[in-house]
Amino acid sequence: MTTKFRRTVTAAGALLAVPLLLAACSQNTTTPTETSALPAPTTSAPASAETGGATFTYAISGDPSSLNPINTGDRWGLTVTNLVYSPLARVETDGTMVNELAESITPSDDGLSVVVKLKPGILWSDGEPLTADDVVFTYTNKAVKANGNADLLWIGDAPITATAVDDLTVRFDLPSPSAAALSNIAVETYIIPQHIYGSVTDFSGAELDPLAVGTGPYKLVEYQRGEYLKFEANENYYGDPPGIPNIVLRIVSNADTAKAALQTGEVDAYFVTPNQIADLAAAPVDVYPYAEGRVAYLGVVEPKVPDVRVRQALFFSLNRTDIDLAAFLDPQYFQEAYSILPPSNPYATTDLEKYDQDVDKAKALLAEAGAEGVKLVLGYAGNDTLQQAEAALIQSQAAAAGITIELSGVDGTALYDEIEKGADSQFDLFLGGYIMGLDPDAYSLLFKTGASANYFSYSNPATDTLFEQGAIELDNAQRKAIYADLQAQIADDAVFYALADNLKILGINQRIGGVDQARLIPIYTFENFAKLTIK
Repeated sequence: MTTKFRRTVTAAGALLAVPLLLAACSQNTTTPTETSALPAPTTSAPASAETGGATFTYAISGDPSSLNPINTGDRWGLTVTNLVYSPLARVETDGTMVNELAESITPSDDGLSVVVKLKPGILWSDGEPLTADDVVFTYTNKAVKANGNADLLWIGDAPITATAVDDLTVRFDLPSPSAAALSNIAVETYIIPQHIYGSVTDFSGAELDPLAVGTGPYKLVEYQRGEYLKFEANENYYGDPPGIPNIVLRIVSNADTAKAALQTGEVDAYFVTPNQIADLAAAPVDVYPYAEGRVAYLGVVEPKVPDVRVRQALFFSLNRTDIDLAAFLDPQYFQEAYSILPPSNPYATTDLEKYDQDVDKAKALLAEAGAEGVKLVLGYAGNDTLQQAEAALIQSQAAAAGITIELSGVDGTALYDEIEKGADSQFDLFLGGYIMGLDPDAYSLLFKTGASANYFSYSNPATDTLFEQGAIELDNAQRKAIYADLQAQIADDAVFYALADNLKILGINQRIGGVDQARLIPIYTFENFAKLTIK
């Protein structure tokens, strides 16, 4: 007889690293965007690993949007990056820094520089040594805005710069003191080798050629788009040798197909939804719910709904609790959210407009705006069962206030591309979610005027000023006050309706060991896949 065990990993026990922008993203699939940006995956099984040894097969919902560590930002692109490459350090959810490639990271007393010493003897997967030149090369290209992911390596109008002091020492120079800079420098970037990519002049593309030479525990050896990615253990890895020599990320877009493959043992791991858990009770599968500090939300494209009273009316028409229960079924799988920061974030505040349901107030605001009978189009990921449930209830609740919402379920990538059009988008509203990490400065990517992930097309000089003040304020109490004001300002502007910080739920075949040692973390699933074993 098979016994089902349920274990919970809390946010405090997880690592939180690179921001993951999930604006136009699914909630039970890929999680700036949780969407698949490549051709639709098939459900064909990957070729078996023929390199010897055991294989861990992980069902993922779509192709990575990018295999380029300079610009990738989706869940699966970052998962691949974390398998193949390494950062200087990782940051715990409590702010503790854990070194990876770095032996030490030392900020200067004046806050204007950071010196990083690398661990000696680290090799790339091709056998060449890691040097300070590789770090400088990576950060220099990461800071190029045209490459697509530079925002957190800039302070104001100037970039953070990197200089090699010697073969194993790098000095980062800041244009001005920044409370967020240490975290951004340490964990914002996975290092790539200069000797391989030194001749590349444009890092804005989705892939590097050759595809992957890194310092991480695995090497990417085969990629069949829409089907699978295959990895082998990196014999030059600086850590302990991987416990499982082969990893396969199998692309399965259909949730029911993936669940069935987990039940039969065809795959070893898959993110399940709350309504799938009961179906796994008879299978040799353990379920691991864990927090990611994720915010699921309803977003408004501001130029499409320019009257703040209409936006506020929509929000007052909604019942957050009922929407969350429709999607996540049980409060054990979510915590209600009210601001742009997840409730677990130390800077999060509840001293803001929460938009508790008030249908009469919604109707009054619509009348004041002369917008009775307003019609809005809500876009969402059509293959996401959680967003389907949210969208249906939002439509029903808004109708009670006289707001007609047309639902449009589309491919996640199409949704993302469409909302980026701003005033020209066919969508007025959209469902999404994001994981942005611990420091609130990272959220400027979403809400600052013209920021790279501002999918709301939101612009308010007051908000911009608060972000700028918060980034450079070194007194933590003052920072909290600034970010409390900022959260309240965005709430008043009503472009963002927070729904929940929902848990991810990973189902894992009981033949897989070392889950606690590999550590479930936001975005990447495991901090280190190399710690997994076959029982």
